[in-house]
Amino acid sequence: MSRLIKSSIFRGEVMHHRLRPVKHRFTYKVSSWLIDLDELDQLNRLSGFSVNRFNLFSFNEKDHGDGTDTPLKQQIQQVLNDHGINIDGGSVQLLCYPRILGYVFNPLSVFYCHDTSGRLKAILYEVSNTFNQRRSYLIPVEPSSAKVIRQQATKDFYVSPFMPMETDYQFQMQPPQETVSVRIRQTDTQGALFDASFVGERVAIDQQSVFKTFLRHPLMTLKVIGGIHWEALQLWRKGMRLQPRPEHPRYQVSLVQPQGVSLS
Repeated sequence: MSRLIKSSIFRGEVMHHRLRPVKHRFTYKVSSWLIDLDELDQLNRLSGFSVNRFNLFSFNEKDHGDGTDTPLKQQIQQVLNDHGINIDGGSVQLLCYPRILGYVFNPLSVFYCHDTSGRLKAILYEVSNTFNQRRSYLIPVEPSSAKVIRQQATKDFYVSPFMPMETDYQFQMQPPQETVSVRIRQTDTQGALFDASFVGERVAIDQQSVFKTFLRHPLMTLKVIGGIHWEALQLWRKGMRLQPRPEHPRYQVSLVQPQGVSLS
């Protein structure tokens, strides 16, 4: 089965580094899954993995997008069409954490949107916070021979209680192949505030890799949410103070020009 599908597991490391006003850094091992939304039926036949139902690993479409029963690929295609990006039925691949024993939290999920020729036309960055809210930044990908894609967006969604709203995201992306790299730098008018990254190596999906991944990280999604709260406590102990949280809709998409200017 692993030879027939594009979906993969990427095993690697997450790094967070707070640069100011206090310094704080941590890393941890994770396994992210690249889910090709055209391959859900095939993935659903794997032992230990299910789509939209409980298993060791499961992928629930309602964990992304607008949370409705509309198939997720249909939602993403509609978002692209609404913002003038046509992939004509090409592949949409989602880099995310699956549910593990029914639980998941994805601080950042990345949709790679390709046209039928395989060209990457847009990246949709779906950001979630611990208040059950989601916000997405849709950025077209300009034609380039560069292996690393650089994009930016102005922050307009409350995520960390210790991070001010008046900041920008600088994305540095190496799309999934044998390796994947997702790097984000958050900046304000004085420079860099925060760096985060995930770097992983591809593992083909088959029965063996599914169970090996579970044995390597059986409680990974609980570790993610637990780690967020633990690191928040460490920042508070270092003197960081809470930022006010504005009201925000649960799900909204903003189209961002490649230069980083928000259009909606």
